[in-house]
Amino acid sequence: MHADKLKPEDLRLYAITDRRWLGEKTLAEDVEAVLKGGATMLQLREKHLDTEDFRKEAEAIKKICAAYRVPFIINDNVDVAKAIGADGVHVGQSDMAAMDVRTRLGDDKIIGVSASTVKEALEAEREGADYLGVGAVFATGTKDDASAVSHETLKAICDAVAIPVVAIGGITADNLPELSGTGICGVSVISALFAQADPFQAAKTLRTLSDRCFSQA
Repeated sequence: MHADKLKPEDLRLYAITDRRWLGEKTLAEDVEAVLKGGATMLQLREKHLDTEDFRKEAEAIKKICAAYRVPFIINDNVDVAKAIGADGVHVGQSDMAAMDVRTRLGDDKIIGVSASTVKEALEAEREGADYLGVGAVFATGTKDDASAVSHETLKAICDAVAIPVVAIGGITADNLPELSGTGICGVSVISALFAQADPFQAAKTLRTLSDRCFSQA
């Protein structure tokens, strides 16, 4: 997966993992379910695993994503992404700068950056980000530090940059249609997939909605 081959539709339904709701299942089982249901990109974001366990999980999930031909992104951990050959890395504003990630990983990897203002978005684009994750667009319980981004700001960011934008934060099947017309390419979701009793069906529903709302972005 080369960064220059990242297509806007790859961001249509961007799944981000969270093992808190696994119960008796494994993360690999839930990941396969959401990919089978229609997720178009997957980010491994497991804040409470030590480095060795995170790396093992990453290697297992990478194989599943490859089987479904879905880009596999690592959250924050550039060392693990480089070691296992992930398709890319997503970094926040307080993490490594995009240009430094690019130096570490090379030109063929995908780099995503979180942004909540037009200024942050433009800076990330200048530094070589391939896509932006903008949020939180709705109230969310998944990220304690997520600040709200109005739909007007979301639209302003989409208008300001040439790279694809995905919205994140509190997105559900009920409120997703409210984001139609903002210019985003898709939505990034955590609990709307991994906290559901049937992640496969949840992914199917969200993918259908996303295709309907964002195919013209």
